[in-house]
Amino acid sequence: HTLKMRLDRFHNSWVGSRQSVRQWLALFSNYYNRLRPHQSLDNRTPADEVLN
Repeated sequence: HTLKMRLDRFHNSWVGSRQSVRQWLALFSNYYNRLRPHQSLDNRTPADEVLN
């Protein structure tokens, strides 16, 4: 749900280049998968879950 909501906001307001889109997506992907804990994973990150 969080990813869809953020992508909708991003799509409706972005005025940058394709390269800046790629950079934003890479940063968001890193944050979402490696830094942000998820309640459904007992407050672990998806990266932590895959590594275990």
